[in-house]
Amino acid sequence: MKQVSPYLKMQVLAAIDYVEGKTRRERIKKVSQLKFKDEDGCDRSFTWRTISTWYCRYTKHGITSVKPKERADKGKTRKITPEILLEAINQVLPFFKNRFRNKMDIFRKIIELGIIHKHQLGQTTFYRYIREHDLLSDSEPKDKRRLAFAMEYANQLWQGDTMYGPYVRTASGHQQTKLVAFIDDASRVITHGQFFLSENIDALITTLRAAFYKRGVPEQIYVDNGGIYTSKELILICARVGCILRHAPVRDGASKGKIERFFRRVRDQFLVRQLDLSSLDKLNRQFSLWVEDEYNAHNHSAINMKPVDRFAMDLKRIRYLPPSEINDELFFDEDTRKVKKDNTFYFRNKRYETPADFRNKSITIRFDRSKATRIVVYYKDARIGEAKVLDLIANANLRRGGKK
Repeated sequence: MKQVSPYLKMQVLAAIDYVEGKTRRERIKKVSQLKFKDEDGCDRSFTWRTISTWYCRYTKHGITSVKPKERADKGKTRKITPEILLEAINQVLPFFKNRFRNKMDIFRKIIELGIIHKHQLGQTTFYRYIREHDLLSDSEPKDKRRLAFAMEYANQLWQGDTMYGPYVRTASGHQQTKLVAFIDDASRVITHGQFFLSENIDALITTLRAAFYKRGVPEQIYVDNGGIYTSKELILICARVGCILRHAPVRDGASKGKIERFFRRVRDQFLVRQLDLSSLDKLNRQFSLWVEDEYNAHNHSAINMKPVDRFAMDLKRIRYLPPSEINDELFFDEDTRKVKKDNTFYFRNKRYETPADFRNKSITIRFDRSKATRIVVYYKDARIGEAKVLDLIANANLRRGGKK
């Protein structure tokens, strides 16, 4: 049975408040007769006992209790993504001259060369990945069915990806850039795109934050299985804003055809220009002007109208996220801390005071990855306030004042 996502559980729990029934038990039984659509569009229903369990845990522990239980080995470097395994296979294939390779020999060669360590990849997992993702196939199956599609409304689905860009001048010489961009499936509007010196989590969050503030929050985001697109940070952001995160099949770049076609257009129409590559900022300014003045504002052959005009047709349906300090926290990283008896906790070698009394309790803190100047305390998914760096002298004076 497919694991139930936190989003679907919260939809079920929310339905208890509006169905008819004199008691909570009656309402829960009514909800058990309803059907809910999961991320794949399939109808799901749940027994009233299951819903009662979710409700009891939610009221007792908060939203975190309805999330899937974390693995006991979370944080250990055992998990190998299909992309990493595929790269390892491609590195050892030259050692095998014959066309039909023995899977066990390939596995042994990967371990022998130290490309992947034995404690990171078991033999059973190796076989399963090859079978599920067809990693030893020389090409895409000829009989694979592929249908052209487009969403009905703007912000129903965004496609995102990364493209290698031109070299720009930096303090240490010249460095190749990476373009991170998102496109709206229905209108073909580029919600935001930006060049960075590195493809990392910070680059993705910066792009996503700008896109949300400019174009609203999408219902779904469709990306590949790259490291930044399967990161904990992206999963947290999507969960906070109520956006479903979907991933393309391995080795199936054509499934993200719209963003790939946009990247081809960037190469054919933008990068061929006489660009000022003296700095990253200048490159991004030129790119922003090209996107807004030429791409978004000119007729698109697939929709026979301007992307901005097509996007504007659905403005009433779009859920906007206005820029603010509170909304900025949606893009923060988070961690848990145990508060000491003196109502303080440590973070990055600094000692902080909580804004309320949480002695001997576990709290969640949110912080900006790049500059942890604001530490925001959450308890059971409720925002409590900002933590302050502990000032022992000020506290001593305060206590003296209190005694006086």
